[in-house]
Amino acid sequence: MSRYALALDLGSTSARAVLVGADGEIAAEARRPTEPLFPHRGWVELDPWQLWGALRDSLAEALDHAGATTDDIAGAGVTTSRETCLLWDRATGEPVHHAIMWLSKQTDPIVERWRAEGLDPVFRERTGLFNDSFFSAAKAAWLLETVPGARDRALAGELAFGTLDSWLIWNLTGGRCHATDPSEASRTALFSLADLAWDEELCAATGVPMSVLPDVRPSDGHFDEVRPRDLALPGTAPFPLSAVMGDQMAGMFGQGCLAPGTVKNTYGTAGVVTANTGRQPAVLDGLTASVGWTLEGRTDYEAEGVVFHCGQTLQWLREKLGVLGPGERVEDVAGRVPDTDGVYVVPAFAGICAPHWVREASAAIVGLTLESGREHVVRAGLESLAYQTRDVVEAFQAGGVAVPQLRVDGGAVANELLCQFQADILGVPVLRPRLLEQTALGVAHVAGVAGGLWKLGDLAERWAADRVFEPRMSADRRDGLYAGWTTAVRTVTGTAS
Repeated sequence: MSRYALALDLGSTSARAVLVGADGEIAAEARRPTEPLFPHRGWVELDPWQLWGALRDSLAEALDHAGATTDDIAGAGVTTSRETCLLWDRATGEPVHHAIMWLSKQTDPIVERWRAEGLDPVFRERTGLFNDSFFSAAKAAWLLETVPGARDRALAGELAFGTLDSWLIWNLTGGRCHATDPSEASRTALFSLADLAWDEELCAATGVPMSVLPDVRPSDGHFDEVRPRDLALPGTAPFPLSAVMGDQMAGMFGQGCLAPGTVKNTYGTAGVVTANTGRQPAVLDGLTASVGWTLEGRTDYEAEGVVFHCGQTLQWLREKLGVLGPGERVEDVAGRVPDTDGVYVVPAFAGICAPHWVREASAAIVGLTLESGREHVVRAGLESLAYQTRDVVEAFQAGGVAVPQLRVDGGAVANELLCQFQADILGVPVLRPRLLEQTALGVAHVAGVAGGLWKLGDLAERWAADRVFEPRMSADRRDGLYAGWTTAVRTVTGTAS
């Protein structure tokens, strides 16, 4: 009898394979780093073959750690960062260019051209997204317009386009399956939320042939199978690919946000606040609306705010600014001072995303004095994660979505100073689960349902908070600090009075 559900998780900085046992606990996992490429200022790309190799090696290592074979896998799920995409040859599987990463700005001229053509409201009304280089539509157009011969080959049916999940599925199945799910498709800006299908008129307006796009199947659909001999894996039996979800949707599912009104924040490379809005999309000012998942024939939607630079801000403090010494923890250095003494770090390294959407903004450290030390800067960088989260929560609340509590996950929430400050600056409890990485668990749970390990209705009850951080800060103090943050943000967005 199969013992595990498998999650294959390809994020911005690593590829993971996670085996989850029938008890819902992680039995084994393995991870490989992935390295972004910076061919020009503002461009961020990834080598597709490096991504695939990292994922394949992680899978083999996870099986080895568990002493398992493919015969032990009941079902597998794929989850990826959603707006990174690429174009490849259907016959050979060879990419025509590197994958363009979600935060890359090389497509800005295309976005501006579409804006001049009046497409902004069309994107917003039909897809719940914005005409922005963050999303995949402009990346697809850039590849088709820039790579020599790409458009002619696409029109001839020779090329396939997809986000990272489609690329992994293609390789995992030996090129037999070119597919995605509604959650991933809904982040391309080519997918109609009303019809739950590719939007013909938008594809025509953007010059993206529908023939290059993947099939859209339910999140718990059948995405072919993985044959062990194709990947030199131990075992004789193939296992089904039975779940696909965008990383933030998988994290929301893993966090038990299955009921309308439940809200989570994942602190990863980026930070993403998502709220389950139930059976109807909710398009809120400054935020995006997307499909959460389609499971057992039911589609749930989510409202979302993305903060571009979350964990990446802490990495920048260490690797670029050099304010952390070898082995020093952010929490320890930041905790040496009671507050930032008026210093704010606004990490707009690739502009500011939700809810401001000012992509031309640049990062800044605001409020420095002769008394400011590295501890104040480190603390300000850490607190920026919480301030940006409040920006998004304010947009939720302005749109009528209450946030009585916030469930958090991601590696950064091991930092208790961050969790407490997040509760303080929001004025609501912050709930942290025992397992901090919920993305892989979420898609593994869906795959396990398809494989008969669990029932979908039982999964929400599995989630429990390991610790609840209650707000301790006075309302006056909270509002004063946040007012300072909003002033700092205005200095980089050009809206300061």
